[in-house]
Amino acid sequence: MVSFILNNQFIETTLPNGSTVLDFVRYNNNLKGTKIGCREGDCGACTILVGDFEEEKIVYRSITSCLMPLGNAQGKHILTVEGINLPFNKQNLPELSPVQKAMVETNSTQCGFCTIGFIMSFTGFTLHHQTKKYEEAIAAIDGNICRCTGYKSIERAAKIISEKVKDKPAKNTIAWLIEHGFLPSYFINIEQRLKELKHKAKTTTAFENGNPQKMVLGGGTDLIVQKPLTVKKSAAEFVFDNPHLKEITVKDGIIYLGASVTVTAFAESEIIQNIFPNLKHYIKLISSTPIRNMATIAGNLVNASPIGDMTIFLLALDASVVINKNGSQRILKLKNFYKGYKILDKDADEIIEAVFFNRPPKNTYFNFEKVSKRTNLDIASVNSASLITIANDVIEDIHLSAGGVAPFPKYLTSTALYLKGKRIDEVILNEAITKMNAEVDPISDARGTAEYKRLLLRQLFLAHIIKAGATKPVQKILVQ
Repeated sequence: MVSFILNNQFIETTLPNGSTVLDFVRYNNNLKGTKIGCREGDCGACTILVGDFEEEKIVYRSITSCLMPLGNAQGKHILTVEGINLPFNKQNLPELSPVQKAMVETNSTQCGFCTIGFIMSFTGFTLHHQTKKYEEAIAAIDGNICRCTGYKSIERAAKIISEKVKDKPAKNTIAWLIEHGFLPSYFINIEQRLKELKHKAKTTTAFENGNPQKMVLGGGTDLIVQKPLTVKKSAAEFVFDNPHLKEITVKDGIIYLGASVTVTAFAESEIIQNIFPNLKHYIKLISSTPIRNMATIAGNLVNASPIGDMTIFLLALDASVVINKNGSQRILKLKNFYKGYKILDKDADEIIEAVFFNRPPKNTYFNFEKVSKRTNLDIASVNSASLITIANDVIEDIHLSAGGVAPFPKYLTSTALYLKGKRIDEVILNEAITKMNAEVDPISDARGTAEYKRLLLRQLFLAHIIKAGATKPVQKILVQ
């Protein structure tokens, strides 16, 4: 039984919890405003908002409902476009919210298929207690694609919307939005209704059951694309909302990430932001806001994509994984977790419980690079990350990772070992590139030829060296 609030309606359903929220709202509740597009989380036509408690405060996140399993709706407020529509006015005409009016006034819709996704994402922007600026409104719609307008009219709508929320308070945000016509009045009671619903619910974890026949599911953003029917028919075990698995903590200089920490939670964590000054830039290269709101750290690791962005990120931190089997733990270096293409050092009845890495010393330089056909919302042709400690032009320590150049996410062991203790000059860097080429084995595919990928990896490696402060030796290589 899955229980949640859909717009203003309490829902209890015994439908398969591996089915999607998209199908539930359209086919079981006849809410056809949410559109079916790509079913891969790319187009944004099916975007909804999901309200849940974060640090005892209700927060709404944009979600692509085509990739959200029904089981992950448990105890939450699921909001479709029908749920933000205001009552009809005295002339029996639909009253539009400021977000909807802005889209109309700027001619931001043509065929209309994508419009609902933009409206929901913009509404999510208004719902957040901190976001007010135009740039933040634009960032809120980064998971939505429109093939008609050319986007300029939608950008004009973003200006209008951001102007209308400039006086929005950080406290009692929902009450202010109701007063100014952004939300219908029923929103004022949602927080209390969710608290009552949460109080009735009981959270279970995969560790308690230890059933190897059950599919363990986090956010599901990749698994539902790859195996939608398998997920739907399985007796899925959902760990997405397990509080123990959503923690980010520090102990004795070690950073611990729970398996169900989302990419968004990672990006918004003060602990993580204090470690990586350029984190905001790195995160913008990883997927879109609705996907980051669902995608979990462990899910990215277990999916074992050769170009998994967070995997490459964590490999360069020399991270380790905590693997749990019916309550018994073992620890494994992430670089030893991958044995071949989609082959892991993990049994069927084991799951990742946490990921951890040492807090980098202050004199180290971390960098993440990614090249893809599109700058944003695309998977990498090649991605790479580095953690480098340099003193007096000598590399005291270094960790390197690369994606798109091997059958699995690659930790560049030989290259890092060669560079450690070396003084940086063009001869050493050229030799490192030679060793790096011997470590990787890219293939030619839709994202580029093998030769092109080797060139990209070389350039990203040199970018790491530049970001670490060694510019002159790289300049000498580039002019050769």
